Amino acid sequence: MEDQTINSEVTESQDETVQTPAASEDTTVTMSADAAHEAAQPAAEDAAPVQTRAPRHYYTTVPETSFDDFDWSVDKRNVTAYKEGDRQKFDTLYGSTFKAIAESELLRGSIVGLTKTDVIINIGFKSDGLVSLNEFRDMSEVKIGDEIEVMVVEKEDKNGHLHLSRKLARAARAWQEIVNFYKTGEVVTGTITSKTKGGLIVDVYGLETFLPGSQIDVKPVTDYDQYVGKTMDFKVVKINETIRNAVVSHKALIESDIEQQRSVIIGQLEKGQVLEGTVKNVTDFGAFIDLGGVDGLLYITDISWGRVTHPSEILHNGQKLNVVVLDFDDEKKRISLGLKQLTPHPWDNLPAEIAEGARVKGKVVNIEDYGAFLEIMPGVEGLVHVSEITWSSQPINAKEFFKLGEEHEAVVVTLDKDERKMSLSIKQMTEDPWDHIENKFPIDSRHTGVVKNITPYGVFVELETGIGGMIHISDLSWIKRYNHPSEFVRVGDKIEVAILSIDKENRKLALGHKQLEEDPWNTFETVFPIGSIHEGSVTRKDEKGATVQLQYGLEAYAPARHLRKEDGSNVEAEETLPFMIIEFDRNDKRIMVSHSKVWEQVKTEEKEAARKEATVESEKTKKAVKNIQSKVEKPTLGDLGTLAAIKDKMKKAEDDAAE
Repeated sequence: MEDQTINSEVTESQDETVQTPAASEDTTVTMSADAAHEAAQPAAEDAAPVQTRAPRHYYTTVPETSFDDFDWSVDKRNVTAYKEGDRQKFDTLYGSTFKAIAESELLRGSIVGLTKTDVIINIGFKSDGLVSLNEFRDMSEVKIGDEIEVMVVEKEDKNGHLHLSRKLARAARAWQEIVNFYKTGEVVTGTITSKTKGGLIVDVYGLETFLPGSQIDVKPVTDYDQYVGKTMDFKVVKINETIRNAVVSHKALIESDIEQQRSVIIGQLEKGQVLEGTVKNVTDFGAFIDLGGVDGLLYITDISWGRVTHPSEILHNGQKLNVVVLDFDDEKKRISLGLKQLTPHPWDNLPAEIAEGARVKGKVVNIEDYGAFLEIMPGVEGLVHVSEITWSSQPINAKEFFKLGEEHEAVVVTLDKDERKMSLSIKQMTEDPWDHIENKFPIDSRHTGVVKNITPYGVFVELETGIGGMIHISDLSWIKRYNHPSEFVRVGDKIEVAILSIDKENRKLALGHKQLEEDPWNTFETVFPIGSIHEGSVTRKDEKGATVQLQYGLEAYAPARHLRKEDGSNVEAEETLPFMIIEFDRNDKRIMVSHSKVWEQVKTEEKEAARKEATVESEKTKKAVKNIQSKVEKPTLGDLGTLAAIKDKMKKAEDDAAE
């Protein structure tokens, strides 16, 4: 536009006289415009175009001159360029008339015009900018003269226009505000526009922010649709500068208000103060009570003087009740509450009928290894020790005898109101059977009992409740030795026993099972004399020897050296062979046998028979010699030979007998 003005001015002043800067102040050179044009024509093609133009009174006409003195700086319009110094001065002067702007800059401008599609905005630049009408849909009326904030998108687009945006300006300004609110912690107001996965979308100053479902309220929220379209206050809790994303929270404001209320309420609390509250949440360990803006914990042990298995037995959500402040912590903001403390302790109002020696009934509320606790009345409990369950001296497992919730009758043994302790006894509900034990269970009497316990050294048998005794392992059988009583009997079996002895002071009975029969060892001594041979089966064998089963169920023992066979091998388990009795101890009920002795004895007997036979032959020969000698008076040479033969035969017989 200005270039056109300058060109028109030059055209209008073709015949005018212009003062040249090179001439003196009093000298004026004139020439016609046509002459100047003709003079400058040869150089017009080579001269560079003039980029900067000045007002017309600074242009000068070019004087006529020869080609040697031709001024090549003059263009085809017969004007010359500025000198460098002048040019810089006028460039600065010209540039100061325009406003300097940068892309993405926020500026305020006024509406100077409207078209069907755009709004023309004047921001003080060399040209006006355009903003699409679509970016003004939130405004009910757009009129000339309104001031708005815009962002410079492009200083010159492809059409040469200044491109502005109100939408981007609002988003940038909104982000700046959100960042400031995040830093200062101020409350912002936004409108919930839609529901998304995991939360809601909130419009804050035209910028979309995210409200997580967990940050909507202090209580869990499942229905998000009820919040869409609502305008609420929020607190910016997280921002991401890189992607310009922000997270807001409404819960933080509620918690902040609650915290303020909590501080006020806690500041007014006193121990022992009674407050009205509402049960907010029941848990396994107690209940949270809303005291009007602040929560307190009512622990399970402070709900009732009696035992409470679960708080839900007494409390439920929404229930209103009075509670007493037991303790509170200003720093941790914790309040401990009590409900049972509003009523007197049951031990302080214990009925007169509950005294030592009285019979009471109670419910099992707790079971330990050492006994069980019976609740006589809410808050009043007594202990039944394991030693007071039964008159029996055998140990009893309380967890097997008692079951939670069962009712039992007991006698009050001791009562201490100051210590709030009571000991009970179940066994004293009946007479002590040991007072007259010898009348019902005399020595040598026979009874049937139940096996209650088995140990490596014996079997415990219960004859009746509170009365029992032990059968020693040696008293289980006359003839069989057991490594462990479990080989003979099992727990729960019924067994017949005989009373061997009574220890009234220590409440013990000595029992026997083999004593039900006569001792067979008196008879066995005649059946199994030493040296007798009997057939036996090897039942067990080890390095030291073997156990041999004989007839009548008797067991004998054979040492390892007595297990050698005639062929040099050893007797093995489960073999049945003849064995010789080499030892019989009636008192210790022990028999020792040997297999080696059996075949060794046979060989000895054979040798003895051969020796006797040789002796008989020798005697016969001697008698024959004597008869011959008596008949022959003088021996002849033939007789001498016969006699020598007889002597040799006698010597041989003696040698055989010696062997």
